[in-house]
Amino acid sequence: MFDERRFMAQLALAGVTVTQLAKHLGIDQSTLRRKIADDGRFTRKEINEMIDFLKIEDARAIFFA
Repeated sequence: MFDERRFMAQLALAGVTVTQLAKHLGIDQSTLRRKIADDGRFTRKEINEMIDFLKIEDARAIFFA
């Protein structure tokens, strides 16, 4: 299960906005917001890119809580 609260906290810690992350992932901001709200329905590629971009150390706590 996706932990939206931890995900948003990780964005804040990284100093990255949803808009910036969406641009990095190559998707529309509204698509990213929908994926966040829809229990984190991200592709493996998107998860891996976010882990690298946001420097997430414990991805399981966010994406597979």
